[in-house]
Amino acid sequence: MRAYLASSIGVACTAALALPLAVYPGPAHARAERIAAPGSTQSLPLLPLAADGLDRSVTAPGGDAPAPAPADRGVAAPRVRPFSLVGVVWDQPSADLRGRVQVRTRAVGGAWSPWRELLPYGDEAPDPDSPELRGVRAHGGTAPLWVGASDGVQARVRPEGVVAGDGGAGGGAGADAGTSADAAAGASAGVDGGASAGVDGGAVADAGAGARAAALPSGLRLELIDPGEAPAPPPDRAVLRALPAHPVPTAGSAAPGARPSAEAPGKPSWGPSGVSRWSARPFPRPSRPSTIRPSKPSVRPSWPSRWSAKPSSPRPSRSSAKPLPYPSTHTTPATPSTPPPDVLAEEATKANAARYSAPRPSIVTRAGWGADEKIRETGHVYSKTVKVAFIHHTVTGNKYSCSQAPSVMRSIYRYHVKSLGWRDYGYNFTIDKCGKIYEGRSGGVTKAVRGAHTLGFNTNSMGVAVLGTFSTKKPSAKAVKAIAKLTAWKLGLFKRNPRGTTHLVSGGGNKYKKGANVKLHVIAGHRDGFATECPGKDLYKKLGSVRKTAARLQGR
Repeated sequence: MRAYLASSIGVACTAALALPLAVYPGPAHARAERIAAPGSTQSLPLLPLAADGLDRSVTAPGGDAPAPAPADRGVAAPRVRPFSLVGVVWDQPSADLRGRVQVRTRAVGGAWSPWRELLPYGDEAPDPDSPELRGVRAHGGTAPLWVGASDGVQARVRPEGVVAGDGGAGGGAGADAGTSADAAAGASAGVDGGASAGVDGGAVADAGAGARAAALPSGLRLELIDPGEAPAPPPDRAVLRALPAHPVPTAGSAAPGARPSAEAPGKPSWGPSGVSRWSARPFPRPSRPSTIRPSKPSVRPSWPSRWSAKPSSPRPSRSSAKPLPYPSTHTTPATPSTPPPDVLAEEATKANAARYSAPRPSIVTRAGWGADEKIRETGHVYSKTVKVAFIHHTVTGNKYSCSQAPSVMRSIYRYHVKSLGWRDYGYNFTIDKCGKIYEGRSGGVTKAVRGAHTLGFNTNSMGVAVLGTFSTKKPSAKAVKAIAKLTAWKLGLFKRNPRGTTHLVSGGGNKYKKGANVKLHVIAGHRDGFATECPGKDLYKKLGSVRKTAARLQGR
């Protein structure tokens, strides 16, 4: 009996000790879970709201938002899976929103935020005739907003011209015939069953309100983005380190005066200074003493050939003094002392290009910030050159830490691809408030990758976005300096003067018609090519100093 009790106690103790390991996974298991956690998107339909359609317990305490009007559409989801970025999208990318979008979120384990506005985003997109914008997957949308880890959300869209208490005067003319269809389609769009709590799904606006709701595009839905956890990238590939402006000589391009390489026998190779790499050391020209005047040769002497190790015998002189060695007078072919003209021209071109180049700054690669390469389209689209760098702000808000910047990047990336239907991340580069530079759209940081950042001017340009909103807030000095470093290097690769101007042909927009030949600064603000507030007045005012600093970094 005692043996049985002892055995039972031993088994129970062993189970008790093992139980915490199952409930609280160890570091190795937790790390595996983190690596395996991808991002996700929740899509909630924005349905017509009655005046009492939103849950008053979570609606605008203190009267910081108006009461719902009959024409409003919205959603209240007090319990959803955690997310960190929000945006509103609709079916047709060419349709204008013509309304005001407001959202409020509840932090995980915290309180509700005040109502915040989502800004228009139609100006930061692929060009109008691009397959990227005309594809079946493309949608219209607002700019996304970074809200941090949240698990509750409420949103409303109010058409232009509608005020609180407006009964929607104007009768039933122009009523939105697709309202019910939109609601039904949205309800089946993969929405969490409990996510639409608080929305009166059966509430139908009166006939007068229908005229107002017709101004809103069809298929309105709220997108909730979870960035997920990024896998740890290989240490040597997470960052493209800063490199010097001039290339470092390699084994195939030895410096002048070095021994010839065994990899290139039988033919001399000219170095940057015009000295053949065959010679171990330039052959000195022999000096002539003033007392010795050798007889004039019948054939013009040539200087020692680099193919010969020893000069030939000197020609006798009438002087009794012993003559010094003198170059051979025979006509053995010799390597010229200067490179051929075509080689000189090529080297001059390279030297001129290197003259106005800048070092490459450190750049966090897509692997470094955790881009999921499986969600984007395969392949890449390139322009012929880069003539203009357009500067943007992402309008995602400034409430992020620098350690959160990779998560913000992953969220915007997923929003661009999964929600808006673009082929990849829109901007070519992105810079955070701490001045760290991130590779954006894939295809190679040194190449002319065509992005989706300046509607009508994506060809032969690049887009550089600063994470944040700079309409009323100044960008950090580190971010401004990073813009100068990045543009000095990248524009230098394509021989562009940061303080100069150039021309681009418009692909169509609200400021320049399609086909217009537009003069632009080589470093321009988004508003220079499109009627928009971007990159915010406080960032736009810094572009003059950016051009000056970038030109100085290029040596101009």
